[in-house]
Amino acid sequence: MKERIIQFGTGNFLRGFTDCFVDRMNKQGIYDGRIVIVSPTDSKTVDVLNEQNCRYNLYLRGIENGKEICERTEIHSISRAINLYKDFDDYLELAQNPDFRFIISNTTEAGIAFSAEDKLTDKPAKSFPAKLTQLLYERYKTGLKGFVILACELIDNNGKELEKCVLEYARLWDLGEDFCKWIADENDFCNTLVDRIVTGYPKDEAEQLCTEIGYDDKLLDTAEPYHLWVIEGNYEKELPLQKAGLNVIWTDDVKAYKKMKVRILNGAHTSLVFPSLLCGIETVKESLKDNDLNTFLNTCLFDYILPTLGDNYENRQFADAVLERFANSYIKHLWQSISLNSVSKFTARVLPTIIDYVKKNNALPKTLVFSLACLIEYYKTKDVNDDKSAVEYIKNHSVKDILSNTELWNCDLSDMLELAENSIDKIHSDGLREAVKWALL
Repeated sequence: MKERIIQFGTGNFLRGFTDCFVDRMNKQGIYDGRIVIVSPTDSKTVDVLNEQNCRYNLYLRGIENGKEICERTEIHSISRAINLYKDFDDYLELAQNPDFRFIISNTTEAGIAFSAEDKLTDKPAKSFPAKLTQLLYERYKTGLKGFVILACELIDNNGKELEKCVLEYARLWDLGEDFCKWIADENDFCNTLVDRIVTGYPKDEAEQLCTEIGYDDKLLDTAEPYHLWVIEGNYEKELPLQKAGLNVIWTDDVKAYKKMKVRILNGAHTSLVFPSLLCGIETVKESLKDNDLNTFLNTCLFDYILPTLGDNYENRQFADAVLERFANSYIKHLWQSISLNSVSKFTARVLPTIIDYVKKNNALPKTLVFSLACLIEYYKTKDVNDDKSAVEYIKNHSVKDILSNTELWNCDLSDMLELAENSIDKIHSDGLREAVKWALL
C-alpha cells in the first residue's frame, strides 16, 4: 500500500485511535494507505516500531452497548517510523512524495506553541509547529499540493492554533508572502475533538497477553471500546472513516461537540469526584457500584446537565455511553487524579450548567450545588493539588466569602450560599452518605 499519511507522535493514544482506524479501513478494502510516523521528540519508540516492522496489537476492553467485550487486533497500518533527530533528511524527503495527503498530530497540549528561538536551518527545529513549517516549506518548493492537517492536541481550536504558529514561523524566517498564501490556500488545518481512553501498555498483564499473542509485543496497547472523532471539514470520500463504521463526525464546527463532552463527560466527573472522595471511595468504577453515588450521578446527568444542554438523541446517547465507560472494569480511574485543579475544572465544566439551569428554571440544581459544597469541604479539610492561592483562600475564608470571590469562579455565586451552607451543615451533622441522600430529595 502507498504511504499516504504522515503522523507526528509515537505514543499510545494515536496508536489506539487513528492508527487502528486506518488499519480498519485498509482491512475492509475501502482505503489503500499506510502511515509514516515521525517522532517530534528523540523517542526510543521509533526504534522499537521499526524493529517490530511497525506491527503491534491493540486490545479494546470494556462495555459496549451493554455487553462486556475484549477484542484483540493486530495493527498493520504503519509502514515505518522516522526519528528526525537522527534522520532529518529522510524527514524532509517526505515532502517530495505526492501521495501524502493527510498529516495527523498529537504532541500534547503544550506541543502547539511558538518559539522565536527556532530557525529554519535547525536540524530539526525545536517546537512541533516549527518542524511542521520546515516540512511544509519543502513541500511548497516542490510545487505539489498541500495537506489536510488533523490536529488532535487537546486545546481549543487546535488546527487553527497550529496554522497560526506555522504562519508566525513563515514570517519570522522570511519565507515570503507566496508561501504564506500557499499555506492558507493549499492546506486545511482542521480543528478536531478526540475522545477515547487509551490505557496504553498493560505492564501487569503484558507477559500473559504476549503469551496469548505468540510473541513479545513491546508496543502492546490497550483502550476502551468507545471512540469519538469530530473533525471540521469533510474528507469522507478520501478518508472513509464513517463508511468503515467508525464514530466519526464531519462538521462545520466542533464547538457544539466540545460543549457536549465538557458538560456531560467532564461535568459528570467533576460533579461526582468530591462526594466520592468524602465517602472514602477511590475509583470511578467503585462509585458506580455504590447505589447512592450512582443515583447521584444519574441525577446530575439526566435531571440537570442534559435538560440545559439539550436532551436530544445525540446528547442522551453520549450520556449513556459515559455511564458505560465509567463502569469499565479494565480502567482504574482514580478520583485523586481527577480531583487535580478542581476549582478551574468546576468553573469550566459544571458552573455553566448551574447558571443555565437557574436561567431556565429559576431554581438551583441541588446535586450540582451540593457537589460544590463537597469541593469546599474537601479543600478545607484535606490536602489538595491546585493553585496555591485558591487553596489557601478556601481554607481560610467563610463559605460566604468563597462563593462571592469572583477571582475563583469568574462570577459571584452568592445566590448559592443558603443551599451550599445547608449542604455543609448536613455533611457535618449526619455524615457524607446521609448528606448525599438528602441532596437527592
